[in-house]
Amino acid sequence: MQFVVDTHTHTYASGHAYSTIMENAQAASQAGLKILCTTDHADSMPGAPHYWFFSNQRVLPRYLFDVAIIRGVEANILNEQGDIDVHPSSYSSLDWIIGSFHEPVFRPATKDVHTQALINVIESGNIDALGHLGNPNFDFDFEAVARCAAKHHVAIEINASTLKGHSRVGSVDRCYDIARAVKQAGGFITTGSDSHFCDTIGQLDLVSELLVKVGMPTENVITFSTTQFLSFLQLRGRAPIAEFQALQDA
Repeated sequence: MQFVVDTHTHTYASGHAYSTIMENAQAASQAGLKILCTTDHADSMPGAPHYWFFSNQRVLPRYLFDVAIIRGVEANILNEQGDIDVHPSSYSSLDWIIGSFHEPVFRPATKDVHTQALINVIESGNIDALGHLGNPNFDFDFEAVARCAAKHHVAIEINASTLKGHSRVGSVDRCYDIARAVKQAGGFITTGSDSHFCDTIGQLDLVSELLVKVGMPTENVITFSTTQFLSFLQLRGRAPIAEFQALQDA
């Protein structure tokens, strides 16, 4: 399975990544991607930028190296209530919001607490996708969250960095089970490299292998085509991006 969008990437602005948006976009072009989501960490994460960084993304060009640029953020899920750390003034500048658990921000708790936090953040309407859910430190009810995400049109990310087995150790088998739960629920999958250096932009082979093995239909994978991805954003209630009309019609 091939993908034309990488929906989870970081620049040096995240504080622990090492490339610029220009370097990431050039790498995306070389990898054959059509769309790149830039998703630096929101400000509760140690080393992350001030919220002005995200509010000011409106200055980013819509294309770099002939790759469409989606202005995004990886927000932190803050609590069981499902609050995230995106400043109210930033929403209008953002096209794409991932919600994720990170240990420095959300102390791992019980399965029930994690499940409720995920359901609440989905139902809040404030996120478009959930990031790297395979982390065993944040166990949750896969089926309940997959059903809720499908109902509210929130995508579940399969994260390439996780599948390499070096970070969030113990996640790989869980990612397969999560993907199966999403398939059963009829939900949406998104694909992210979680790149922290430009040479991993678009490296999604392990994600492809997983989705093929679980028999995920391509129509459920929003990164399979530019039309599917942009249509998903509109399904989420976002206005069409005029500069991307040709990609919408592709």
